[in-house]
Amino acid sequence: MIKNIFIKDNISGFIGLGIIFIITSVVIYWRTSVEEIPGDYHVRKGNYRLEDGEYESAVKEFMYALKKNPMHPFAHLGLAITYMQMDKLDMALKHFNITIKLNPELGVAYANRGILYDRMGSYKMAFKDYKKALEIDPKLGQGPGWLWCFLHNIKKRPPTIADRAAYIEAEMKKVPEKRILQVKEIDEKQRMFKVVR
Repeated sequence: MIKNIFIKDNISGFIGLGIIFIITSVVIYWRTSVEEIPGDYHVRKGNYRLEDGEYESAVKEFMYALKKNPMHPFAHLGLAITYMQMDKLDMALKHFNITIKLNPELGVAYANRGILYDRMGSYKMAFKDYKKALEIDPKLGQGPGWLWCFLHNIKKRPPTIADRAAYIEAEMKKVPEKRILQVKEIDEKQRMFKVVR
């Protein structure tokens, strides 16, 4: 009798716990098991770490993805962008090149490699990559939208790769002594192009 009263009084609690258990199980399953491409879960985690500026953690996540799938283009892209943010330019270039070899139609890879070449002072290569990125994906020329700017507390919309390509092209037409291709204070404020997968 006492057992039946206990069950009757707590039936809604049991149902609630059951629903929470089912939802939690689905979320855990989705986050760990449902991947379009093996390694996607760690690529997503790496992108979150990269966005938060946790570069060492991002590298670990992208490396986990590559252990699962050495040919994952977005894991290589994430590593390349992370290394670029860490100022490990040679490692960044290596992984951008791998990304482009694995997926030659990934415009964002060319855009970011262009940014890397720009930082390295290889302006002709940067211009070439910016043009290729825009040819593959013209939307990259629009730059970040108002929502992205709002979420990152950016009051003035930053220049796009299309703006930068036009600027490089104009400067390269000048005699070398008149060219201004780098302004450290402005260049350091530029943000990467990122695709969350």
